[in-house]
Amino acid sequence: MESDAYRQITGIIVGGGNRGQNYAEYARHLPNRFRLIAIAEPRISVRKKIQKLYSLEDKYVYDDWRRLADSNVERLADCALITLPDREHYEATIQLAKKGYHILLEKPMATKLEHCKEIVQVCRDNNVILAVCHVLRYLPVVRKIRELLDNNVIGKLISIQHIEPVGFWHFAHSFVRGNWHNENESCFSLLAKCCHDLDLIQYWMQPRRCTDISSFGKLMHFNSENKPKGASDRCLTCAVESTCPYSAKKIYLETPNRHWPVSVLVPDIEDNENWDQIKSKVIHALENGPYGKCVYGDCNNDVVDQQVVILNFDDGATATMQMVAFTEEVCQRTSRIFGTHGELTWKGGDTLVHYDFLTQKRTVYDETDFSGAGVMSGHGGADFFAMDSFIRALSLNKPELIGTGPEDSLISHIIAFAAETARKENRVCKIDEFL
Repeated sequence: MESDAYRQITGIIVGGGNRGQNYAEYARHLPNRFRLIAIAEPRISVRKKIQKLYSLEDKYVYDDWRRLADSNVERLADCALITLPDREHYEATIQLAKKGYHILLEKPMATKLEHCKEIVQVCRDNNVILAVCHVLRYLPVVRKIRELLDNNVIGKLISIQHIEPVGFWHFAHSFVRGNWHNENESCFSLLAKCCHDLDLIQYWMQPRRCTDISSFGKLMHFNSENKPKGASDRCLTCAVESTCPYSAKKIYLETPNRHWPVSVLVPDIEDNENWDQIKSKVIHALENGPYGKCVYGDCNNDVVDQQVVILNFDDGATATMQMVAFTEEVCQRTSRIFGTHGELTWKGGDTLVHYDFLTQKRTVYDETDFSGAGVMSGHGGADFFAMDSFIRALSLNKPELIGTGPEDSLISHIIAFAAETARKENRVCKIDEFL
């Protein structure tokens, strides 16, 4: 952590959803480093909640980010935290970068590859710092893996096996009923969920370059063909709800919870509300909104619920990345990294195991870091480390402090778009086609 004497950075939140509120937490816990100036959010209850939490003046509370980008509105702060719905990332980033805001951009950068490329170019042309929220790169254990690879601890890197277990109920929440259920309304699930994971592979493989990619996967389960006999359109009125693991009653009502995912259904939860008050709001949301629908019914979902990606690199090294909805673990990623002289195993959390072929001994690394990440628990503390690096980069005017610069992030997105093209067209794609 840097000295408190460093310049305080000011910022605006563009999109007050779960991700925006999580990044804003940095200002609550480290106000000497970061101060929130303004919020742009269409939902009045969320605007009021954030305004109260950060003592924002009325004149800096906006119902539309476009008002902030208006030529008649001066630049209000050093940076913008852009956490809008995926399809609004492009326009907001372009407009706010042109006004001189440094940008912290939630992944994915944009839902079209040409828009990702344009974002990088516009930020470069306007001399603004761009940090894309590939936050997993900032985890101490992820960086430890890179350090061991750089130090040749397992010999020559041969292959990486990486799995993203989305979690059975999490997938139903986000990718069947939720914001990322439909490709035309958001983007394909590999880009929405796993550009994180493709970025990790790219990070560990550097300086190797991915040259070829193939991918397979489809929507296997969450469709009308698998709807149980006797099931109704909504869980609260379903005669067979008790036999369904994806029941909205089980996910949102059986365990008292005021945080995610309940906070997605009820974004205006007050600190003084008890569970009975929150529960009545949740029931109302399930009776009237998308989160109460049968996962086999009219959710209009079309994104794949499992996908595997195969990557080939320029020196012959390979990698596989598997996304699967049907897991007990929720986003507890697993990686096995194979070298000529050893193997690294990461099973989520902070612990890494090195097995040495010569000595046939295991070394366990515990990369727990209590240097402040506890104030922001998202992604196992990675959200904190990402925000901290961004704020320090602005304060010191050192873009190199950002773990995922524009070019690295763009390459990771290119890999995701190439993988989806390979899946849809059932072919091996050359990365050069997308550069």
